[in-house]
Amino acid sequence: MQNKEKILDNVAQLAGGTVSVLTGVSQNIREEIKSRVTEIVDRLDLVPREDLERVEALLHKTLKDQEELKSRVEKLEKKKK
Repeated sequence: MQNKEKILDNVAQLAGGTVSVLTGVSQNIREEIKSRVTEIVDRLDLVPREDLERVEALLHKTLKDQEELKSRVEKLEKKKK
């Protein structure tokens, strides 16, 4: 009976060790993938989302201002005639 308990304890320790090893491997794989993706992003010279959104907002404001100025110029040209 004591022999069976010892075998079960050994199996439980082996299983626990296996889980620890797999957890470590999983963590290493995640870190490696993150590192590779970061390298690719840096090589591609991608723009951060925040910068893109700021430029888009500036573009929309500029287009709106341009339309307003165009309208004002048209009104002034009509008055001049």
